[in-house]
Amino acid sequence: MTAPPAGTDSMTSVLERLAAVPGREGRLVHLEVRPERPAVTAPWPGWADPAVVAAHSARGVASLWQHQAVAADAAHAGQHVVVATGTASGKSLAYQLPALTRCLSSRSARGARGATVLYLAPTKALAQDQLAGLAALGLDLRVTTHDGDSGRDQRQWAREHAEYVLTNPDMLHHSLLPGHERWRSFFASLAYVVVDECHHYRGVFGAHVAQVLRRLRRVCALYGASPTFVLASATVAAPADHASRLTGLDVLPVTGDGSPRGEVSLGLWQPALTSFAGENGAPLRRAASSEAADLLADLVCADVRTLAFIRSRRGAEQVALTAASLVSEVDPSLASRVAAYRGGYLPEERRELERALRSGELVGLAATNALELGIDVSGLDAVLLAGFPGTRAAFWQQVGRAGRTGGAALGVFVARDDPLDTYLVTHPEALLGQPVEETVFDPANPYVLGPHLCAAAAEQPLTEEDLPLFGPTARGVVDQLVRAGLLRARRAGWFWTDGRRASDLADIRSAGGPPVSLVEADTGRVVGTVDAGSAHSTAHAGAVYVHRGETYLVSSLSLDEHVAVLARAEPAYSTTARETTDIAIVSETSSSAWGSCRLSVGSVDVTHQVVSFLLRRQPSGEVIGEEPLDLPPRTLRTTAVWWTVPAPALDAAGLAAADLPGAAHAAEHCSIGLLPLFATCDRWDIGGVSTAHHPDTGQLTVFVYDGHPGGAGFAERGYAAARAWLTATRETIEACECFEGCPSCVQSPKCGNGNNPLDKAGAVRLLDVLLGP
Repeated sequence: MTAPPAGTDSMTSVLERLAAVPGREGRLVHLEVRPERPAVTAPWPGWADPAVVAAHSARGVASLWQHQAVAADAAHAGQHVVVATGTASGKSLAYQLPALTRCLSSRSARGARGATVLYLAPTKALAQDQLAGLAALGLDLRVTTHDGDSGRDQRQWAREHAEYVLTNPDMLHHSLLPGHERWRSFFASLAYVVVDECHHYRGVFGAHVAQVLRRLRRVCALYGASPTFVLASATVAAPADHASRLTGLDVLPVTGDGSPRGEVSLGLWQPALTSFAGENGAPLRRAASSEAADLLADLVCADVRTLAFIRSRRGAEQVALTAASLVSEVDPSLASRVAAYRGGYLPEERRELERALRSGELVGLAATNALELGIDVSGLDAVLLAGFPGTRAAFWQQVGRAGRTGGAALGVFVARDDPLDTYLVTHPEALLGQPVEETVFDPANPYVLGPHLCAAAAEQPLTEEDLPLFGPTARGVVDQLVRAGLLRARRAGWFWTDGRRASDLADIRSAGGPPVSLVEADTGRVVGTVDAGSAHSTAHAGAVYVHRGETYLVSSLSLDEHVAVLARAEPAYSTTARETTDIAIVSETSSSAWGSCRLSVGSVDVTHQVVSFLLRRQPSGEVIGEEPLDLPPRTLRTTAVWWTVPAPALDAAGLAAADLPGAAHAAEHCSIGLLPLFATCDRWDIGGVSTAHHPDTGQLTVFVYDGHPGGAGFAERGYAAARAWLTATRETIEACECFEGCPSCVQSPKCGNGNNPLDKAGAVRLLDVLLGP
């Protein structure tokens, strides 16, 4: 490889040199530069504890930025607040100032614990980062984490002595709330609840967390406490609405950003087509991870401190190995300055990598999104994104890791061979010129609400007065739980009567039944679990399963015993399940006419059956085989958006009957790939069915549905944004440079029909009929 020369040039010049390397012509599709921004400051508030002010001043914080002062004043006054300012804008100080002041000032004369604070983070890594930041202040603060890594003694100390407890929603759900009597003094003194990176809570997971927070409020009230909630996120749209749905409270948004920001150079990069062929002979682009490894190596050689975000743990390891090998060709000493970072490492290993990156010992790091959230990795110059991370919110979170000390920053998005990535690099205004997505979640989903009402009843019998806390549908769900024998009605309220732990009914990370245990054949050790809804497609016999960076081959799946048996292996291929899907309309919630066509949203029953799986050579993605499977069908009641086109409109457009299945199928695939641009979901959260004649509509119909029981809000968002969504779908198909369809436009990696039939040109004509003149 050829290393670009290092120097003091701008990040824009660095990127332009990378794009000018021979063989990379045309890969830098778009370059945009955002100017630097000055700071707007404010004085320390008079109510702040002098020790807290002195601790921050000793670390170089002479004054607050204006948004920190506004948020801190509001929280100190008891107003629920959401701080929605950019990455590296000091949101932590905005909630720590009132929280620490309250902790220190409320102790008794003998120093006994006074007010307490509960901090919730979506990851253990972020909680540990916050812990390190608090410890660095040098205050006399009783602070600890409470998570899966905490020992028995540490947990007991937290219950009895801690003033500031850092944990996550899972531990709050499974540990603190069910054991609230042992946490009585902590909850009785709870003054602040901090919900960090609150944009992370969306979809079914967001609905679960919303109910966990309502249970938290109920337990606090039981002990006479009414804590102030402070939420924070750099990338949340409609922050007040999101925070209110999450907590059930009125929340004040603080959105004006007074922090400084250096110049940011943003590049959109598309790998070239290769000689490899995918399904049905479709051309394949070079893998985004391979392209990112090359760019990471170039930037390391130029002494540009770079973080590369890779979507999988295995991919992060491979990118680090490849980049290290490439830089060693230029300077063997540089190989040790490149590493990987992912979940599955020991906590001390992760902390050491974070320290080495901050200190400059590491120049290049390939990481999963474990480093996406607000972990302090200040000092980075550049960020590479190997594939769109799913939402604009996540995109800006990842780009925001660079330039955190106020210096210039570089962000490069490397597109995968995928319809959404292709659309974004060719339509930069859709990525860089739009606000982040509004998060989608429905706390009233009965499949979510029911288990949490059971958990709440186990914590303290439910009463009529409690039900408004859980939403207007709670009474109806309680009645269903009584009929099912999960709750028992008594004069004092509703009681949990089952012998199980009620909190185990709600796996807050998923929905769909008891999880399937992954058992290692040689040792009998349980290496992990997979939710029941996805076990058919990810843990079937013959599946290649990656868990914590280790690769396994599944030998058997027992659906009755909820166990998959697997063994360590290093196959040169990955596997992708194929499934057939049938769909039936249960009810229509809303509809609108588009000329003679019709757009609808409502409840559907989706019946899936996994019938086979593909073997794909890695890393090219080339299909090398297909194996049959014999698994039972599964039925899911969920929410879908669908559109119909009548036969006269198809005839008028010259679409022959023989072309309709391929045209509808291609339009369905691409629309699924593009929906994440308009709803905060991943393409694996949704599914689709298309048919030239559906029995329930009597017309050509294309469905896109939520892949979660009861729905997760994605289909409703698709219905609301249908015009823009389907227009983007048409543009993506038409603009793709392939002839007959490829993974960048109409082919899908999860298609149950082998991506056949697909009619790319027919899909464009069909969407023209739907969208009208």
